[in-house]
Amino acid sequence: MPNSSLDGKFKERLKLFIEDKSNSILKDHNLKGNKSKYRAFSITGDIRVVYEQVGSGILLHDVGTHNQVY
Repeated sequence: MPNSSLDGKFKERLKLFIEDKSNSILKDHNLKGNKSKYRAFSITGDIRVVYEQVGSGILLHDVGTHNQVY
């Protein structure tokens, strides 16, 4: 079942990420270990977006709770 509140927060944070990925609200960070080529930013306290920088673009890989995506 869709979560419209989470969907709205995702869109809000993705827009912020596109405008300024260094914004501290996003808590953007490098991942470690076998995911070291990826980065992640926060949608809510526990929801993360895992992404990869590909050339001058961004490829989103996963969205989920901390435990789901790491």
